[in-house]
Amino acid sequence: MTHAIASRPNTPHATLALQRPFQRLSALHPELTALRRELHAHPELGFEEHYTAERVAQALRLCGVDEVHTGIGKTGVVGVIRGNKTSSGKMLGLRADMDALPMQECNHFTWKSTKPGLMHGCGHDGHTTMLVGAARYLAETRAFDGTAVLIFQPGEEGYAGAQAMIDDGLFERFPVQAVYAMHNWPALPVGSFGLNPGPMMAAADRISIDITGHGGHGAHPYQTIDPVLVAGHIITAVQSIVSRNVKPVDSAVISLCALQAGDVNAMSVIPGSAKLVGTVRTFKPEVQALVERRLHELCAAIAQGFGASAVVTYERIYPATVNTMAEAQFAGDVAASLVGEDKVTRNLEPSMGAEDFSFMLRAKPGAYLRLGQGMANGDSGCHLHNATYDFNDQVLPLGAALHAGLVEQGMPL
Repeated sequence: MTHAIASRPNTPHATLALQRPFQRLSALHPELTALRRELHAHPELGFEEHYTAERVAQALRLCGVDEVHTGIGKTGVVGVIRGNKTSSGKMLGLRADMDALPMQECNHFTWKSTKPGLMHGCGHDGHTTMLVGAARYLAETRAFDGTAVLIFQPGEEGYAGAQAMIDDGLFERFPVQAVYAMHNWPALPVGSFGLNPGPMMAAADRISIDITGHGGHGAHPYQTIDPVLVAGHIITAVQSIVSRNVKPVDSAVISLCALQAGDVNAMSVIPGSAKLVGTVRTFKPEVQALVERRLHELCAAIAQGFGASAVVTYERIYPATVNTMAEAQFAGDVAASLVGEDKVTRNLEPSMGAEDFSFMLRAKPGAYLRLGQGMANGDSGCHLHNATYDFNDQVLPLGAALHAGLVEQGMPL
């Protein structure tokens, strides 16, 4: 399928420009596959990617990039490649995440995780490999006017590794004008891309609600202030925030996912306290602020009505991942020049999941794309964060070519 894309006749000029990187990267497919599977077998959690970072740095040096910087944001790596000309003064960033997940892999192929309880269940091994592939091509050809900055980021899975790299001076040391990232997406067919000029992923916030009552004997509840009862009312009432406070044209999700109270072995003891933990997902800052305010108001009022108290702790973990208009248009054009306009969805439905590339998009213009890796109907039957997930190696040259295309078309000679 991918070779057919590269050799399609009567292609527009932009596609001809991308044939060279795609054909070269297709020839490297076996090497890219070997690297991806090596990384898959050696998963590491956020800020513990020592093996991965070392392997990436080694690969970049072998590729002949101009500079390799390590230890940025603890375990982050940055490669710098200067084009045949740099008179434009342009600098463009490409980002790939490197970390794995704390989950047990249930696959049986030879490259499965060698570390119990750790797994590349989100495809970051593939993302890293595609950016290494792009580095090899760009360092060989240098057919652009400017500087490419390749950012290998640690700690995407809940550790805010992007912010850690920014705090460590990423954009002061490498002042890119725009930054791009790509994530595999099993719900899109192989050979396709998806994005939109706006929100791609939601903000992810953590909420905890601490309820304090007065414990006692389960046979004499009138002598108590039951925090479990209060928790039940809060769980139900909180769902009204989205349906009765958030405009129907906006989007928000509130999920209370855990309740901790009492002892399961003490059937007749009403506890003195209870705790609810959950998440809030929104796209707009004003909706985020509304939900936070209403949670405080509603939980306190419900608890007070029962003679208890409730304290809400609201933590803003990841902001929404929002593409800037011009960069989303450009990234979509590059993707279309590679696979054809019919294979690019430019109004992809946003996901209520979260992504810490959002921190980079708050600091710089840029865009976040989805790379299809599913079957023709868009369903691979193997979804992200699943114990049987594996990255589809078929798309490695295509993703690497997209990275290379962003550089060559974004900083043309």
